[in-house]
Amino acid sequence: MERNVCIRVLADIDQINGCKSKIEKKENAITQLAALLGLAGNEVRLKILYLLYEEDELCVCDLSDILNMNISAISQHLRKLKEGNIVDIRKEGQTYFYFIKSNYLLILESFFNIINSKSNLLKTV
Repeated sequence: MERNVCIRVLADIDQINGCKSKIEKKENAITQLAALLGLAGNEVRLKILYLLYEEDELCVCDLSDILNMNISAISQHLRKLKEGNIVDIRKEGQTYFYFIKSNYLLILESFFNIINSKSNLLKTV
């Protein structure tokens, strides 16, 4: 594999090595966040996560009614979020209630604060 060749005259080798070290130390956290963002990057799944964040837990039927989608479609999105280890379930009788796992609540909170703030922050020009 070829090494990258930089044309700048003075490379700060200490800075480059320091940055490499930072990335290596945070590799696991970066991988987990990338997986979360990959799943939450879908509009329907982001809506589901937002609703679960706001309401603590909801069942598939609730989400189906709220989002005007069929249960099968909602279930597929929830399955991906569960496989991604972002949501979990609580069973009550025949009903399964979905909720966001506690280790993801704080991460998602910052995104949902943006959604809850003045929407014009996200408007494009």
